[in-house]
Amino acid sequence: MILMIDNYDSFTYNVVQYCLELGADLKVIRNDELTVEEIKALNP
Repeated sequence: MILMIDNYDSFTYNVVQYCLELGADLKVIRNDELTVEEIKALNP
């Protein structure tokens, strides 16, 4: 899984769209949504 951290800008979703078109397993979170520990638990 690829973890994409969204910093509240439109560029993030341009990259996300390209990755999804290539078949990537992708999860998007906002930069203030999870803690470092929660991100580690996702094992991206």
